Amino acid sequence: MKEIMVAYWSGTGNTAAMAAILGKGIQDGGATAKVVSVEDIKADDLKDYPVFALGCPSMGNETLEETYMEDFVTEVESFASGKKIGLFGSYGWGDGQWMRDWEERMKAAGAEIVGGEGVICMEAPDDEAIAACEKLGSQLV
Repeated sequence: MKEIMVAYWSGTGNTAAMAAILGKGIQDGGATAKVVSVEDIKADDLKDYPVFALGCPSMGNETLEETYMEDFVTEVESFASGKKIGLFGSYGWGDGQWMRDWEERMKAAGAEIVGGEGVICMEAPDDEAIAACEKLGSQLV
């Protein structure tokens, strides 16, 4: 059975909740989901995966989290070419600019963004975000 990695960083638990929902969508789609915090793996662990998902909330002035996620994403950029990557995350303010910037970074690195854009939600995932995460999970399969 195909395994798809869902690697994320979460500060308040909202992005972690999205990761779990994404994992369910992957499993419902017929693959195995490996949902893990970027604090527990290395970016190199994703190199052999042709398809994976990355999640991070918006931080500060609509940026990726800087202690763990920024360096992780920078490493992923070095091998992202030809990969299919799903992006997701929550936010508490702004309009999602951090996700648009992240999408552009991954596209510039040669990755295909699964679903065409990242899945975002304000604060905790609501019914719409839950459906979007489940859909992204099935699209990754």
